Amino acid sequence: MEFGSGSAADTLAALRHHGDAETGPGLLDFAVNVQGDGPPEWLRRRLADALGGLGRYPAADADRCAREQVAVRHGRTPEEVLPLAGGAEGFAMLPRLGVREAALIHPSFTEPELALREAGVPVTHVTLEAPYRLDPAAVPDSADLVVLGNPTNPTSVLHAADDVLALRRPGRILVVDEAFMDSVPGETESVAGLSLPDVLVLRSLTKTWALAGLRCGYALGHPDVLARMQHGRAHWPVGSLQLEAITACSEPAAVEQAGEMANRIAADRGDMAALLRDAGVDVHLPASAPFLLLRLPDGERARAHLRERGIAVRRCDTFPGLGPDFLRVAVRPRGKAEQLIAAMSELTREMP
Repeated sequence: MEFGSGSAADTLAALRHHGDAETGPGLLDFAVNVQGDGPPEWLRRRLADALGGLGRYPAADADRCAREQVAVRHGRTPEEVLPLAGGAEGFAMLPRLGVREAALIHPSFTEPELALREAGVPVTHVTLEAPYRLDPAAVPDSADLVVLGNPTNPTSVLHAADDVLALRRPGRILVVDEAFMDSVPGETESVAGLSLPDVLVLRSLTKTWALAGLRCGYALGHPDVLARMQHGRAHWPVGSLQLEAITACSEPAAVEQAGEMANRIAADRGDMAALLRDAGVDVHLPASAPFLLLRLPDGERARAHLRERGIAVRRCDTFPGLGPDFLRVAVRPRGKAEQLIAAMSELTREMP
């Protein structure tokens, strides 16, 4: 089913669909973009050491420490940092900005649109055609909120920072979802280090550090914008372990390790893309994120074929602008990638 072809309830259900719904016991997971099965040992120990404090409410000192460490990491001030229970919490806060009209750059992560629609905010789709390059002129001037991902999920496109910033307009807030930017070597094209009054950047720590179950992220923006987002927010919204993780993953040694992981992901992505193309699969390139967008003559059949062979991939007809012939696969090391390619090769041989 093409996105938006069903009822309003179908549309909301599609927006709510994420890769974790594709996985299951015994399946080789190419559907979720988390790196590994859990955090590295040093981070496990750091979190384990913090367990003794769970009998106390999250401390203001811990919140301040997290803000200060993130601020140092991005060259910002602590007042420009807001710890979040995962990047998705930041999207849930967007309606509090008093939005009149939101423009969503698609295909892209659907959680922002879901939050805005459920809050009754009028939404305009700005749908990019392949090769999915950003065209700032395509965004209506009437939109006072614009949301895009960089690099973009699921296309794996990295937009130039100059093009991203060209979306700024008087009276508009620009929201840049940089959930996967730490998987880009050098974090090129990031705008996280720019203190601009109308640009809000959302970051996630759950992908690179395998913390999806803990929900850790943060927002970077002008203090006035962050204050508006927090209006009506529950007290103690971010737990002690989350604050500890945000602090730990923003320290220099962790940032250096994330950079090393980004280089490894880039190498694995290059190998995996080459193997897929050799197997006759259409891979969208260039790619800059820890996932690849594929197109096959019959995506539904391909997904079922792979699942029968114990492999989970992400359907893409739930992304506005894409249809059932698109699939997203997470970048994995060569050994796992070869299992995917073997199953894909069977499929492409059978297809006309």
